[in-house]
Amino acid sequence: MVKNKKISIRKNLNFIDLFKKETSFLIFVMSLFVIASFVYNIPHIAMWFGFAIATYSVVSNDSIQTIGTFMASNTQRRWWVIWLYIGGLFVAVLTLSYFLFDGDVSFQRLSTKGFDENPTHFEYLQLAAPIFLIILTRMRMPVSTTFLLLSSFAAGSGAIAKVLVKSMGGYVIAFVVAIIIFLILSKYLKRIFVGKPNPIWIVVQWITSGSLWSLWVMQDAANVAIFLPRKLEFGEFLAVVCIAFIGLGLLFYNKGGRIQRIVTSKSDVKDVRPATVVDFVYAMLMMFHLLYSTVPMSTTWIFLGLLGGREVAMSITKTGSRKFSKSLLMIGRDLGMALIGLIISIFIAFAVNSSVRAEVYGWFF
Repeated sequence: MVKNKKISIRKNLNFIDLFKKETSFLIFVMSLFVIASFVYNIPHIAMWFGFAIATYSVVSNDSIQTIGTFMASNTQRRWWVIWLYIGGLFVAVLTLSYFLFDGDVSFQRLSTKGFDENPTHFEYLQLAAPIFLIILTRMRMPVSTTFLLLSSFAAGSGAIAKVLVKSMGGYVIAFVVAIIIFLILSKYLKRIFVGKPNPIWIVVQWITSGSLWSLWVMQDAANVAIFLPRKLEFGEFLAVVCIAFIGLGLLFYNKGGRIQRIVTSKSDVKDVRPATVVDFVYAMLMMFHLLYSTVPMSTTWIFLGLLGGREVAMSITKTGSRKFSKSLLMIGRDLGMALIGLIISIFIAFAVNSSVRAEVYGWFF
């Protein structure tokens, strides 16, 4: 009895310590929820509030899949050097889209039926969705920002289904491709990637990571542009790139945040050479899906498929740091986290969209 009381007291103390550590974060998040409740029915303010929060939360969560390995292998560099490079590419890609597609910064990802209409009013949960994403990122959950944000704006369940099918297919393709590639290359790469890397690898990595980041922006800019008019005035465009650039600066100043540990926990990602190989394979997968269809998709699921397939291949060839069973457990944990985000996003879509609710009710009644 005494022992159980001690365990209970210890748990309570741990909870209190956790609350104390997260006090500033909790106050920040609660403040955002309160602000959202005041501005959601003022469309012009709600648009910019939602975009600003979404930009930071999306990049924070998705940074692990695009520039996570880049950050992990460049921890010795000053944060602002990486910020200027990655932030500059972000601005360049948005600028290219803006001029190519007549004011559209999403590379036509939002031209898909169900996402192509300008938002004229906002629901509270639509502004709350990116705040939930900040919380999930703090908990180190690699959720699909595409599902979480786009589903709350979808005109119907058909649009959500298209995104879901393309994303799940992307996971399977990435998983299989990664297993094949790394089954073939793992032992060879392990043999040649020894000693100190040649300086040329730094150049190769920066080019590869920059290309991957640019492809990600082309695909996932839709996740934040969903709050904006489909065609921006030039003044609005300048505000968009300034907000995004500053948000990236905060991310790099915080060294990617806690979710970056998902990347650093994987085998051989701090060495610039294997990190560059991972980024190159991911960039090729992104290029394929970018050209394949304009339907938005979750790049998170592609990334998880790539890392999962790589871990399996490396455990089979015994070139990684984990046994096969532990690799499967890691894959299951990452998928579980992503599925939680998917369930939350579907719930938000159901709660926000009357059209989605009507369609779902129609299936059963």
